[in-house]
Amino acid sequence: MNKPSAIVIGAGIVGLATARALAIRGFKVTVFERNERAVGASIRNFGMVWPIGQPTGPLFERAMLSRSIWKQICLEADIWHDEVGSLHIANSDDELAVMTEYVEMNQGYRECSLLTPKQTLAKSDGVNPAELKGALWSGTEMIVEARVAIGKIASYLEEKYAVDFHWNTAISRVESSTVKSGSRSWQADEIFICSGAEFETLYPELFIQQEITKCKLQMLRIISQPNGWRIGPALCGSLSMIHYPGFHATPSLSSLRKRYEEEYAEYLKWGIHVMAAQNHTGEITIGDSHEYGLVHDPFDKDFINQMIIKYLKTFTNFKDNSIVQTWNGIYPKMKNGETELILQPEAGITIINGLGGNGMTLSFGLCEQVISERFG
Repeated sequence: MNKPSAIVIGAGIVGLATARALAIRGFKVTVFERNERAVGASIRNFGMVWPIGQPTGPLFERAMLSRSIWKQICLEADIWHDEVGSLHIANSDDELAVMTEYVEMNQGYRECSLLTPKQTLAKSDGVNPAELKGALWSGTEMIVEARVAIGKIASYLEEKYAVDFHWNTAISRVESSTVKSGSRSWQADEIFICSGAEFETLYPELFIQQEITKCKLQMLRIISQPNGWRIGPALCGSLSMIHYPGFHATPSLSSLRKRYEEEYAEYLKWGIHVMAAQNHTGEITIGDSHEYGLVHDPFDKDFINQMIIKYLKTFTNFKDNSIVQTWNGIYPKMKNGETELILQPEAGITIINGLGGNGMTLSFGLCEQVISERFG
């Protein structure tokens, strides 16, 4: 009996997650990527698998499913990963109040606790002690080096599941069970479009009908820290709490947001909240900002980078803050509050898009759920 076949368009994290979910269910999977390797948002991020950012319930459970798949693949494919957890740093009483409520609401459901300043500094001497009130500790967060991991996952899928990758192959048309790149064509039982660029190209009228936009973020990388020094957990300033839905159920968040709207108006205007994650070489990735629109200025704004660095220093105390790289990334984002966009424009064709900034955290879980529901 012949294997069922599937084509996946896009070799970013969503495409790879879809390919994996199909391959483990016995599909013969072929992946098409328009570039010679993944170069989009999937490699331009913190490398954070970030369950703490998701609200309690189905999305948190999806994030934890995704984390378990990440860990399995990292172990099997020899991909560096660090289960460091995270610290959200409180420098004021109202920030600490939100964290206290978060722990009270989630203890028993998530691995989290409220730390004193002394306990916080014991977790990480990368924390600035100057105005430290305490911190929220979460043990569920994991770091990978996205720039390396995404390529290694493709090689892993190729070796373990015989997934066939066609690099430098832009798909220009989809007709029923056939995809075309110029005069070449390939057929499969199921087709999955997992790249924003292909969605716009292949179904432009459908794309423009959606409540979807694009987010540009700016990020920076700090030099490898001297003598192998590590920051320990990923570190977050408290501005992150008004960005991530995982905190939105806390009663005190609204009053904290009002203060931020007065004191950090320019930060909120550019969607800046600051986090730091360290990779295997000791470099520290920091960011980020959020600008929304279908078309973005390709040039970075230096004042945004300077604002990120300034806020970073309020809650961190690194050995060397020298910047070695800056860049931007762009990802699709739903405007209607939905956490993803899944469409079937034709029989046998599925579009998976619109995960926003949660691709690293949710893609493996989402695609596992979607493919499992459809194919068992």
